[in-house]
Amino acid sequence: MRYSPAAMMTPYAPSPQPRPISGLDTDRIQAITLDLDDTLWPIWPAIARADEVLRAWLAERAPATAALCVQPDALRAARAELERQRPELAHDLSAMRREAIRGLLQRAGDDPALAEPAFEVFFAERQRVDLYADALPALERLSARYPLVTLTNGNADVHRVGIGGYFRGEVTARRFGVGKPDPRIFQAAADAAGVPASAVLHVGDDPALDGVGALNAGMQLAWVNRAGHAWSHGPVPPHATVSDLLALCDLLGL
Repeated sequence: MRYSPAAMMTPYAPSPQPRPISGLDTDRIQAITLDLDDTLWPIWPAIARADEVLRAWLAERAPATAALCVQPDALRAARAELERQRPELAHDLSAMRREAIRGLLQRAGDDPALAEPAFEVFFAERQRVDLYADALPALERLSARYPLVTLTNGNADVHRVGIGGYFRGEVTARRFGVGKPDPRIFQAAADAAGVPASAVLHVGDDPALDGVGALNAGMQLAWVNRAGHAWSHGPVPPHATVSDLLALCDLLGL
């Protein structure tokens, strides 16, 4: 089921117009891959809400752990330690979050078996995102013309978010085994779209993960640069730089 725009949008102010772009070859584009976090919605408000819901849940069932979580950066420190101890989990943010919670429960002397339900509480709230106001109308226009495939290192579930119907396929670092900017995950997304990588336009906000990864995979790149930053990630620039997704639709003539 698709959400109505009014139910999911953050307040929107028109962004500055994108700089003129001459490098985008629209004739090559047969499919589009889309990043999720900070491309379709701002991620940190959702994470902050999920952390608050998790702390409230723990306060009723594992108060010592909840008290530990109140300490500044306790969960972040637990995740950093886990990254050192379990580097094989680095591509799986769900596993990292679950095991970090387990580590805090053990440290506080609470039941580590609570890690599973605690993570589910966090994960459900994490899916309550506030789409950028341009996201839904852009998805309507883009999906009417191109097959869309999600390509994310995060753990958002577009079906639980309510926008799964716009996408032909979903490629995540958690399921694939490696994350962006590894070119292999970009190739997997092209495969999911059923086209060569050279026929894909990748759309994302992160210059290093989305930008460098897509360019190294042989895709065209549309950099969603909402904050107006300068490109400083290598000699090859994006094929398009846009201030929001509706500006991208305009560049594509949609």
